Amino acid sequence: MRLIYATRKSALALAQCRAVVARLQAIHPNIEFVEEQVVTSGDKIQDRPLADIGGKGLFVKEIEERLLEGRAHFAVHSIKDVPGVIPAGLALVCVPRREDPRDVLVAPRHGALAALPAGATVGTTSLRRRVALEAARPDLNVVPLRGNVDTRLRKVDAGDVDAIVVARAGLVRLGLEARATEVLEPDVSLPAVGQGALGLETRAADDATRACLAPLHDDETGICVAAERGVMIAVEGDCRTPIAAYAVRASGGTLHLRAFLAHPDGSGRRKTERTLPWPSSEADAAHFGRDVGHHLLAQIS
Repeated sequence: MRLIYATRKSALALAQCRAVVARLQAIHPNIEFVEEQVVTSGDKIQDRPLADIGGKGLFVKEIEERLLEGRAHFAVHSIKDVPGVIPAGLALVCVPRREDPRDVLVAPRHGALAALPAGATVGTTSLRRRVALEAARPDLNVVPLRGNVDTRLRKVDAGDVDAIVVARAGLVRLGLEARATEVLEPDVSLPAVGQGALGLETRAADDATRACLAPLHDDETGICVAAERGVMIAVEGDCRTPIAAYAVRASGGTLHLRAFLAHPDGSGRRKTERTLPWPSSEADAAHFGRDVGHHLLAQIS
């Protein structure tokens, strides 16, 4: 059996994809896994914010086209790059155990968020991160900064900005976790929907590939991610929407979900958190998330 997997060409995409495939190869030693690298629209256009060019879906569009055309059997995505609506004929069939979902600050000369001087520049193109930073430190100058993780690290090292905010999971998967100078707790920067989690996508009718990927699925991560994506789907969130949702399995076997939503300019920020007995299925978790999302919408409208 031969399975082709499609991946972006960035260092992070390759690292996380190859780590997943290595686990699959150990489980299925008789399967040949073949890599197909894809340059997506999101990779090609680096001079404008994602919100101006079509949103995060641009990082998966060309990959999903290969799946639908039968040119690849599966893809490994960062869940936070996957829009709420999956194209007809495709499905996220496996969500492996999640890496640390928190944001981190990389500030080589100052270290911590509290230590940044007034007017310091912090680079990020994430509206969610911008809103969080401006709430914590309204005296900072938050500026747009596109590029892969390694590109953003080079820019902060060169002094183009005083600090950047990135996902800790990306640094860990690249073996660069030591570059973080401060971990930003969720009370400061609530993680993006699905941050730290990967999603394996294939054709919905491809039972053979689905069965191959199934052993990597983590039930707890799947439930948490389903709840978070439910929030995003309810508010029709995209790169133009400052939105965050973070679900965990809390003590007592409950699902605890925190979320926030704001207007694109950062105004009207609303937060909520709710707890539910642990759901019996991802569908129930997604329904719970949608309820939380509708609650946020009612508050912000």
